[in-house]
Amino acid sequence: MSIQDLAHPANPSAAGKVPACSYIIGVDGGGTGTRVVLATPDGKELGRGSAGPSGLVHGRDKAWQSILLATQEAFASASLDMPELSDIALGCGLAGINNVQWAAEFVAINPGFGVVAHETDAYTTLLGAHQGKPGVVVALGTGSVGEVLQPDGQRREVGGWGFPVSDEASGAWLGMRAVNHLQRVLDGRATDNTFARAVLAHCGGDKNAVFSWLAQANQTRYAEIAPIVVRLAGEVDVAADILREAGREVHEMTKALDPSGTLPIALCGGLAAPVMRYLPEELSKRIQLPQADSATGALILVQQCLQQHLHN
Repeated sequence: MSIQDLAHPANPSAAGKVPACSYIIGVDGGGTGTRVVLATPDGKELGRGSAGPSGLVHGRDKAWQSILLATQEAFASASLDMPELSDIALGCGLAGINNVQWAAEFVAINPGFGVVAHETDAYTTLLGAHQGKPGVVVALGTGSVGEVLQPDGQRREVGGWGFPVSDEASGAWLGMRAVNHLQRVLDGRATDNTFARAVLAHCGGDKNAVFSWLAQANQTRYAEIAPIVVRLAGEVDVAADILREAGREVHEMTKALDPSGTLPIALCGGLAAPVMRYLPEELSKRIQLPQADSATGALILVQQCLQQHLHN
């Protein structure tokens, strides 16, 4: 668990102290979007907000911009005036925070929040899914990662190495496989079908447009193709095969996280429901619904950090 106690830049003399903040906010920051939950320090939810991506791969400035926009929306949804940032304690579960350099850059440009506690989005997803108790979680969104919290408090992560080398079963992973199938169809190495035509239309409609699309493609753009895979899996075998492969990848992650097969497993994220239908039977019968989301897990994170500081 990591906590950074940061004073507002206008009040450097307070650095190192944890202010008594009136509000706490949990941030779920991914490669496609940012979701926040606003609460009182005792955890009573007041409002929610959302904004664009805050995964650190898109830039640390961009992450803060999205967090600020989502925070403003959360206060507006609660019919509350936006307070000074120094009156807010922030818990962040962010994609890319395990990159030490990115994490340091992110913390260094805190726009003034009274407290910033940060962790991986995998860990805040785990905290939310099992309400801070032991268990396994596999999060499937733009990227993917699995994490386990053991009964003895030990943690371990599987996957999450980043796109394109990892992020198995994620939206970006599904999208890349869809585009690869399209390339094979355009080359004559695979038979044309409605799935390939749908992906072609998304990428611009002809081979030259696909080349242009590829030149600008990143994790987020590949993930935007994932809904096409899900939508046509019931009609086209190759789309269903991609999802079945995703299900097998999830199974491999859970076996690595919990070799004993005894801990509860939650599948989370925007792709959890569609991939659930393609899991191997051995795994599908063990899956439980998450008790809460990653933003709520980030609330638990900042509460734990504040409590830990009080007891030290």
